Amino acid sequence: MSDRERDRPVRVGVVGHVEWLDFAVVERVPLAGEIVTTSGHFELAAGGGAVAAVQLRKLAGAALFLTALGDDERARHAAEELRDLHGVELSAAVRARAQRRAFTHLDAAGERTITVLGERLVPHGDDPLPWDRLAQLDGIYLTGGDGAAARAARAARVLVATARAADALSAAGVAPDVLVASGRDEKERAGLEALPPPLLATVLTDGARGGRWEGAGGAGGTWPIAPPPGPPVDAYGCGDSFAAGLTYGLAAGMELPAALALGARCGAACLTGRGPYAAQLALAPA
Repeated sequence: MSDRERDRPVRVGVVGHVEWLDFAVVERVPLAGEIVTTSGHFELAAGGGAVAAVQLRKLAGAALFLTALGDDERARHAAEELRDLHGVELSAAVRARAQRRAFTHLDAAGERTITVLGERLVPHGDDPLPWDRLAQLDGIYLTGGDGAAARAARAARVLVATARAADALSAAGVAPDVLVASGRDEKERAGLEALPPPLLATVLTDGARGGRWEGAGGAGGTWPIAPPPGPPVDAYGCGDSFAAGLTYGLAAGMELPAALALGARCGAACLTGRGPYAAQLALAPA
């Protein structure tokens, strides 16, 4: 990035999914056949694409989010929350079906356990969305779409993708600069095996132990977790906040280690709030 380019805001966005989340705060996840009573309950728009879009808006001051939503009341609430409450520039295709939902237990140790209801809603390249704007962005985080959506996302200067978008990347025949996967998630690790190596690095997260990255030519390294700025509350959204911080760092011209460190700060900050948005790291004014 040139000196002149550094004088302007970093332009970032997300191509991916939204889910409507019900959260139940419990002492522990119930055993099979058991009934537990929550100490709290709330619901909001979330999912990996939404969480990353809000985190990027808090880092860059603005974030474009191309997605797909259902046509029910939950979908309308999700759009309103992301636009009006969180300031995301949302552009969504509408599908004639119910909004995808998920149910999440948040236990006393801060861990989240998720059950997803229904098939993923993702944007398609033939949806009437502003795909041409993606080529103007410095960085995009891809969480889902079809092949045409992934090809459009690749037009950004930097593309970071989750391994859960492996089908879209494979259909498009494109490689992201960085591919992010949980080292503990079998589905995400399987996604890695189906893809050619990313252009810069594969990043494998490992929760409270940080993670490691693997680059071309045998390069690689690790990063430690960042100290949380307060007591841990719940882990929902930490991984996607991390990926958003990594995307922002690379889009801003940081080298990979510095971008990983920023991502770790974002994940640690998210851990200290109830729900994904309450404590996300903010570098830009609201």
